[in-house]
Amino acid sequence: MESTQNNPVLTRRSLLVAAAASSTVALLGRPAQAYDVVINPTAPQLGDTISVMAIPQDPGATTPPRVTVNDGTEYPTFPIGGHRFRALIPTSPFSPPGRTVIRVIGTENTRNLAVGLRNRTFPTQRITLSPGQSDLGNQREFDRVAAFKGIVSPDRYWSGGMQRPNPGRISTEYGVRRYYNGVFAQDYYHRGIDYAAATGSPVTAPAAGRIALVGRLSEGFELHGNTIGIDHGQGVLSIMIHLSRIDVNEGDRVEVGQVIGAVGSTGAAAGPHLHWGLYVHGVCVDPAPWRNGGFE
Repeated sequence: MESTQNNPVLTRRSLLVAAAASSTVALLGRPAQAYDVVINPTAPQLGDTISVMAIPQDPGATTPPRVTVNDGTEYPTFPIGGHRFRALIPTSPFSPPGRTVIRVIGTENTRNLAVGLRNRTFPTQRITLSPGQSDLGNQREFDRVAAFKGIVSPDRYWSGGMQRPNPGRISTEYGVRRYYNGVFAQDYYHRGIDYAAATGSPVTAPAAGRIALVGRLSEGFELHGNTIGIDHGQGVLSIMIHLSRIDVNEGDRVEVGQVIGAVGSTGAAAGPHLHWGLYVHGVCVDPAPWRNGGFE
């Protein structure tokens, strides 16, 4: 083999090859730029809201990543300050328990994370409806409520944990399954929490927001009765039904703890109580975790 000691051409070529090899090793060994992801809660159960917080490695990143779950269902992501983005993923008693794959996709390398969604047993009730109660509701009422549940506002009005909207005892918990007139309702679960209280007992806003729905019995809300819907922002919504009185108008801004109406028994209600439903991207979730600390 020819010596390179006195051959300037070969010496220069060897240095270039060595430099290229060194650069390749450095490139391959450099950590890939990918989002830091924080999931809360780490061991969710059916009915929980899953918070997915993505923190880009690039401090100048301004484009929110996309967040998808399992079959590709995508949930909107919003900036929440501190160079962080967040998506809220709702689950319900109808969600499939087990391994749930969450993907964070954006300007940095995709993160794939697996979360175990725990199963949960929900109690059952047997309800007997009179013929006049079994077919309550009309299309206009259903359409207005459906449109409300589809609201996803970019601004966030809530802060921290939510408050009970009424001090009455809880008469029906979230997620209860029911038999109606002896027939099990396959597509039903109790979408909210019922608070038993006297007619006229004040109903307060569980968190700050904007009144996005006011429906009255006199306007055809025969199933829900007098109804208030609050947009808390970023796909988080509260609905209060069966009210005896409504003290707000659509478009009003309300603060946490503000009186917005009163308990009643309007619509399909067996007695005076407040039904509070909490929706995240159109799915009714368990309000309890939102009361016990919630999400910032």
